[in-house]
Amino acid sequence: MKELQLGNEELSSGVEKRTSNIGLIFVGLTGGAAVAISAVCLPFVSPALRKVCLPYVPATTQQVENVLRALKGRSGTLVDLGSGDGRIVFAAAKNGFKADGIELNPWLIAYSRFTAIMRGLSSRVTFFRKDLWKFNLEKYDNVVIFGVQQMMDEVEEKFNSELKRDSLIVACRFPLPNLEPVAIFGHGVDTVWVYKSAASPKYTINFWTP
Repeated sequence: MKELQLGNEELSSGVEKRTSNIGLIFVGLTGGAAVAISAVCLPFVSPALRKVCLPYVPATTQQVENVLRALKGRSGTLVDLGSGDGRIVFAAAKNGFKADGIELNPWLIAYSRFTAIMRGLSSRVTFFRKDLWKFNLEKYDNVVIFGVQQMMDEVEEKFNSELKRDSLIVACRFPLPNLEPVAIFGHGVDTVWVYKSAASPKYTINFWTP
């Protein structure tokens, strides 16, 4: 009887050890997966601009549609500041613009360039890994900015000093603090505000609202 009891104890001890080992392996695998996922995702959610914290938040379908409505009747060159995965740039290119994207995140730049090739848009789009504040905007007819509130004063100053006459500015999520919008599309987080650069002469706005 004693030998049988000892055998049962040894068997129980062996099962506990195997269970413990399996638990450690599971923890190791899940921990490793978490680290791997973090390593992949971190570049996409890290700030895209260095002066302010501007995380990668993809534009919604409605936001893209509102931007295109704001650009109705426009043509020429366009730049999206903080272009993320390039969806605004691609939408603009499909509507006839020569479109550029400015982005600091190397993963998003690589993704956008790859997507441009896959969609056959490489001849109409360019993605630059640049700091917004060091990138000159003087050649652009149209500018799109998905900003955060803390940066809008300073980015407005940049627009005023660099954009040419008659350039159009489309601000998404947050308006420019001092310029008067010539049109507003959408509501809530999908709102876009449309401006003419401060250097522009008096003009008649041709935008329509539903």
